[in-house]
Amino acid sequence: MKKYALGLVLSMILFACGEDEKPAIDLEYPEIIATADSFPIQCSVVERGSTLEFKALFSDNVELGSYSLDIHHNFDHHTHSTEVNDCESDPVKAAVNPMLFIQTYTIPTGLNEYEAEAEIDIPSDIDPGDYHFLIRVTDKEGWQTLQGISIKIL
Repeated sequence: MKKYALGLVLSMILFACGEDEKPAIDLEYPEIIATADSFPIQCSVVERGSTLEFKALFSDNVELGSYSLDIHHNFDHHTHSTEVNDCESDPVKAAVNPMLFIQTYTIPTGLNEYEAEAEIDIPSDIDPGDYHFLIRVTDKEGWQTLQGISIKIL
């Protein structure tokens, strides 16, 4: 009888979790949300020798993971833009000493919303002109959202 009771209790424990208690699968991309404080925005102008103060709001339905920033020249007029409006472009030119910045940042664990801020020094000796500013945010599941912004460095 004791074996039967023990078997019954173990069965109840094993089968107590129903179908609806399985963890949900995250199928949603994280978001990059424009706010009044967001910078840079499409067609922003930054001066050589200054500090660009990046600001953006990230959101996810479950949990954020990390974000990365990428600044590279657009002297050949290639495109990554995800923005609707175009910026006035300089003539096509060859790069001599362009800026290249690629950095990944961690987001504290457990957050589904995060106000990102980063200071990026713009060297004074780089080629001025058209640049791309790419923002990538990735959630814990690995889904990624990209925002491509055109900026000008003078």
